Amino acid sequence: MQLIPAIDIIDGKCVRLTQGDYDQKKIYNEHPLEVAKEFEDAGLTRLHLVDLDGAKAGEVKNWKVLETIAAKTSLVIDFGGGIKKEKDVQIVFESGAALATVGSIAVKDEATFVGWLQQFGAEKFLLGADVKEEKIAIGGWLETTDIWIYDFIEKYINHGVQQIFCTDVSKDGKLEGPSIDLYKNIIAKFPALHFIASGGVSNRKDLEDLQEIGCAGAIVGKAIYEGRITLRDLKFDI
Repeated sequence: MQLIPAIDIIDGKCVRLTQGDYDQKKIYNEHPLEVAKEFEDAGLTRLHLVDLDGAKAGEVKNWKVLETIAAKTSLVIDFGGGIKKEKDVQIVFESGAALATVGSIAVKDEATFVGWLQQFGAEKFLLGADVKEEKIAIGGWLETTDIWIYDFIEKYINHGVQQIFCTDVSKDGKLEGPSIDLYKNIIAKFPALHFIASGGVSNRKDLEDLQEIGCAGAIVGKAIYEGRITLRDLKFDI
C-alpha cells in the first residue's frame, strides 16, 4: 500500500480544514515546498495536492505552488481543486501534475469529464468520490445526491478510470479512523481497482488496517500535521 501525504493550499500556504469547512482552517506551514521536501526526504514518492482556493472559486488558482513542487521534487503529484474546464486540466498538466484530481464535475457533467478522459487519457485522472451513507456528496459536502457510490465507480471504471479515492465526509479531518467497512465493500465489488482510502486516518494502526483490507493507497493529511503519524512512521514499509 502506498502512503500519499496531502497538502491543502489556501493563499499559497499549507492548511487543513475540518469537514471541508473554510471557517475551521488551520495553517501548518507558510511554505508548501518545505513540507513536500520533508515528505520526499522521508522516502515517500507521491503527493496529493489540493487547491482549496480553486475549489471555492471554481477554477485552478494555486498552480504556481504545483509548478514549484513539481520542479523542485521528484514526487508524483496529483492535483485537484477547481478543475472545471479544459483549460484547468491543461494548466494542471503543464504545471507538472502527473494526475488531475476531479470530483464534482464527474457527478454534475458526465459528458465533459468523459470527453477529458478520451482527450487526455483516462490514466491521467484520479477520481475522487465524497460519500455520505454510501451516496455521493457534492457542493462542499452540503448536498447529498441519490447516486449510489458503487454505481458511480462502476460507470467510470467502464470509461477507463483506473484510480479512485473515496472520502467518507463524516470522517474527514476528525482523526476518528477510516471507513473500513465501506472500503471493504468497494474493494470486494471492484477487486481490480486501484482504490485509495481518504479521510479519518489517525494513527499507524489505521494504515495497517487499510493495507489489510486491500487498499492500494491511503491519503493522509491531518494526522501527519497533528503529529499522530510521524515521518518516521511514514518510512515503514507497508
